[in-house]
Amino acid sequence: MRFVLGALALMIVTPVLADSQLPPREITEATVSGFIRPTFHDLAGEAGALRDQIASLCASPSKASLAAVQVAFRSTVVAFSRAEFVRIGPLGVGDRLERLLFWPDRKGIALRQVQAALAAKDETATSPGSLSGKSVAMQGLVALEYLLFGTGAEELAGADGEYRCRYAAASSALISELTTMLDREWVDPEGASAHLLSPQPDYDDYRTETEVLEKLAATLIHGTEAIRDQRIAPVLGVAEGAPKPKSALFWRSGMTVPALAANFAGLHDYLVATRFAEAIGPTNSWIADGAVFEFENAARAIAAIRDAIEVAVSDEEQLRALKYLVIITGSLDTLLGENLAAALGLSVGFSQLDGD
Repeated sequence: MRFVLGALALMIVTPVLADSQLPPREITEATVSGFIRPTFHDLAGEAGALRDQIASLCASPSKASLAAVQVAFRSTVVAFSRAEFVRIGPLGVGDRLERLLFWPDRKGIALRQVQAALAAKDETATSPGSLSGKSVAMQGLVALEYLLFGTGAEELAGADGEYRCRYAAASSALISELTTMLDREWVDPEGASAHLLSPQPDYDDYRTETEVLEKLAATLIHGTEAIRDQRIAPVLGVAEGAPKPKSALFWRSGMTVPALAANFAGLHDYLVATRFAEAIGPTNSWIADGAVFEFENAARAIAAIRDAIEVAVSDEEQLRALKYLVIITGSLDTLLGENLAAALGLSVGFSQLDGD
C-alpha cells in the first residue's frame, strides 16, 4: 500500500480553484451545515445529558447511578473527539478549548490540582461560578475524568463521595454551558458562520473566500497532526524507547482508543462534508480517494486494538496497529496538507501545533 501511495504522490496535481464549478461559498456552506453545526449540536446534547446524570448521582448516589454517569462521560468524550479539531470559529476563541480539554498536560498539572482540591475539600471547586475562575486544568474533561474514574471514584456511589460529586457537578455544568454556547454561536446566522460565509476586506479574521478555504483545508492537516503528536506519540514513548500508556489521554476511563476512533471518523466526515472532492474535479480525484482509503485503514487499525491502552501496548499485534496509525497520519499529511491544498491552489499555512 505504501508503494501505491508513493506513486500517487508523484502524480501531477492540477490547481482548480479558479476554474471549479463549485463556488467557494458552497464549500463553506456545506462544511458548516453538513458537519460543523450538527457536530457541535451533538456535543452540547451529550454534555447536557452528562450534567443531568451527575446531578442525579449527587441527589441519589448508587452504583447504578455512577455507572450511568460513566457511560454519559464516555459518550461526551466521543462527541468531543469528533469536534475538537474544528478550531476555527467559537472553539478557537480565548481559552475555550483549554477549558474543555487541558491537553497536552506533560507535567500532570490537572492531576495535582484536582487531587489537592479533593484533599482539602475546597468548596470553591463545587460551584460553577467560582470554579470558572480557577485554573482551566481543574475544569474540563481531564479533571472530570479523574473525578469519575480516578482513585477514590467508587466513593461517588455512596455518601462518602458527597464532596467529590459536587465538584464533578460543577465541572460538568461548566462543560455543558460552554458547549451550549458553542452550539448557539454556530447556529446563529449572525454569529460564527457569518464571517466565514461572507468574508470582507476589513474583517480581522476572514477577508477573502480564498482565506476561508485555506482555513477549512488547514483544519484537516492540523487534525491529523494532533492525532499523531498529541495522542499517539506520547503513548509510544518514541524518545524513551518504551510505551507509556499512562501518558495517554483518557486512559482512566478506557476511552483512549474510542477517542482516537472518533478523531479519525470526525476528520473523514468533515472531509466528505466540505465537498472538496467535488471541487478538485476528476483530474485530482485520486487525492480524495487516497484520503478516504487511509481513513478506512485507520478504522481497521483501531478495530485491531481490542484492549484498554495499558494492556494493548504490551501486546505485539495491538502495538503494531497503534504504530501503523502514525504511518497513516503521515500519508494523510501528504494527501491533505500538500496534495489537496495544491489542487485547490491554496496555501495551508503554519501548524496550529507549533510551539506545543
